Amino acid sequence: MTDTPDLYRLKSVAADLVAQARRAGADAADVVVVRGTALAIEVRDGRVEETERSESDDLSLRVFVGRRFATVSTNAPSEAAALVERAVAMARHAPEDPYAGLADPEALAREFPDLDLVDPTAPSAAQLTETALATEAAMREVAGVSRSGGASASWSLGGLVLATSGGFTGAYLGSRHGRSAMAVAGEGTAMERDYWSSSAAHLEDVEDAEHVGRRAGERAVRRVAPRRVETQTATIVYEPRAATSLVRALAGAANGAAIARGTSFLKDKRGERVFAPGIRITDDPMRRRGLGSRPFDGEGVAGRPFALVEDGILADWLLDGATARELGLTSNGRAARGGGSPSPSSTNLTLEPGRLGPAELLAQVGTGLYVTDLIGHGANLVTGDYSLGAAGYWIENGELGGPVSEITIAGNLGEMFARMVVANDLEFRGATNAPTIAIEGLTIAGR
Repeated sequence: MTDTPDLYRLKSVAADLVAQARRAGADAADVVVVRGTALAIEVRDGRVEETERSESDDLSLRVFVGRRFATVSTNAPSEAAALVERAVAMARHAPEDPYAGLADPEALAREFPDLDLVDPTAPSAAQLTETALATEAAMREVAGVSRSGGASASWSLGGLVLATSGGFTGAYLGSRHGRSAMAVAGEGTAMERDYWSSSAAHLEDVEDAEHVGRRAGERAVRRVAPRRVETQTATIVYEPRAATSLVRALAGAANGAAIARGTSFLKDKRGERVFAPGIRITDDPMRRRGLGSRPFDGEGVAGRPFALVEDGILADWLLDGATARELGLTSNGRAARGGGSPSPSSTNLTLEPGRLGPAELLAQVGTGLYVTDLIGHGANLVTGDYSLGAAGYWIENGELGGPVSEITIAGNLGEMFARMVVANDLEFRGATNAPTIAIEGLTIAGR
């Protein structure tokens, strides 16, 4: 964990506010401060189009009076003391919540491992501009790219400070470097676009500018002159970038808040087989340099890796303190905190790789659709019904053929999970990661 003198100051501010809230009549309290600094440069056609700089400190004070609670927030931590009396008064008039409360003291983090989340490199605007221009130049050099959709380079440093009346005080920081490019190929009404991006906690782990630009350009060119396919039932293969959407859908359906409300199709599936045998999906807040890593959660609970799905069985849900109490379970340290109250969320969520290489998987499929892009938000987590616009390539004789677009794919997540086949090409590119996935028997709505 990286602790700067400024974080030490904020930890002291947070601890003092908790003490003030107790003196003002609160039975319990916690304070979270979210700090962020960011710089991003976007270029288009060889010129800087936009420069974004931001700095923020957002403080949230939550106080409990019995089972009643209230939260007040400010973006000026130095003025937060004036909010204490108001917060306590609000809590006294709030409705009772039988599940509200701080984390169990025995579950609080006592050690803070170094997860190597901070890169001391802080690029200047000039350096980011140079990187963005190099990314765009590499993209424009790809034969067939007709124009630029823009390229960008960015850096950010963010942190969280948490203090509770249960005896917890902690803080951590994390940096992120990123590069992206959007390429356009074709002309007139036949134009197609695609993008590529790379981000990591440390600059040395980010793909170089030329690679990002070239991948964006190549992907756009390959999509030119797509066709529509006939409406049919077929096997869908999701490239890794698109496959992460299915893992995120699982995380939403396995979120403790949705389970407690009864608004998830997985509400009665804990401990039951949901995926095909052999499927394993893990969540690990302790991955070194992970983009979702953190030494403790939004309630101060120690993080631990666990399997959300083990051998196809839904082993657990994502739980914070309140949802765990409502469900008669124990928090597994998945409370996320921005401002206000905590809510369950994943950290570094990973669909573990299977045995087949992606080429072997395509060969087994024979004929079907290889999806590279999904359009819309068509996953209903209450029923599991799934329908999204898609684009990609038709699979012919076990290999990628020509591009296809203007189609919709549909199914039901419960049935899709049960038929999922996973390849071995896992790469860690974000906080949610997956290898290539194949699912048979989905509906393709085309012409």
